[in-house]
Amino acid sequence: MKLIRTLARAFGRIAAVVEECRYAQRRMSVLRDQPDRFLYQPDSAPDTYGDFRYRTSGPAPHEPSARARAAGRTVRT
Repeated sequence: MKLIRTLARAFGRIAAVVEECRYAQRRMSVLRDQPDRFLYQPDSAPDTYGDFRYRTSGPAPHEPSARARAAGRTVRT
């Protein structure tokens, strides 16, 4: 019985590491493809409405509910 609990805990930790790696990879691909990354001054305000639309053309992050945020869930993209 103790061996089963130990193995279950080990597999749970491995699954958590794999999930964290998956999230980090997905987040990096979203950050790498953002249009602001290719601008000369990414922190400046857009000059035109078209420029604004271009900068916000990426996927919007999914915001978890307040209950999920209180439980420690992060924003998924």
